[in-house]
Amino acid sequence: MVRIYRCAKVVKGGRTFSFGALVVAGDRKGSIGIGYGKANEVPPSVEKATKDARKTMFKVNLKGSTIPHVVKGTAGASTVVLVPARPGTGVTAGKSVRPCLELAGITDVLSKAYGSTSPKNLVKATIAALRQLQSKEQVERIRGVALPAGAGEIV
Repeated sequence: MVRIYRCAKVVKGGRTFSFGALVVAGDRKGSIGIGYGKANEVPPSVEKATKDARKTMFKVNLKGSTIPHVVKGTAGASTVVLVPARPGTGVTAGKSVRPCLELAGITDVLSKAYGSTSPKNLVKATIAALRQLQSKEQVERIRGVALPAGAGEIV
């Protein structure tokens, strides 16, 4: 669970509160999904969000414990840049980006968030960045060329 949002609707008898939950689901082996659920109580909203997150799961292309290349994801006014790191670096990420990367199974990565820091958009931008990741083999197949050995390696 990344964040719980409380919303108030003003009615004749006072305020009525409802809750929204932003949840990230992952297996720590390269699959991740995000979900958002709304309900009048917190537990049902978390359940709905978890169900939605499991439904939207997709595979992330990893390279060992890090990502294959630098990638930039955008959602709304938020931009997240993910940079591969050497083993032992750990996950250098903010409060909203960290759960996405950890649940995807990435243990060594550097990240930087630009623009708006709203959790919803940061999580969406991180997911957008992870969707753009491609392995060396995929790039070779798409371009129709053979990349030299060591292309794109961290030196």
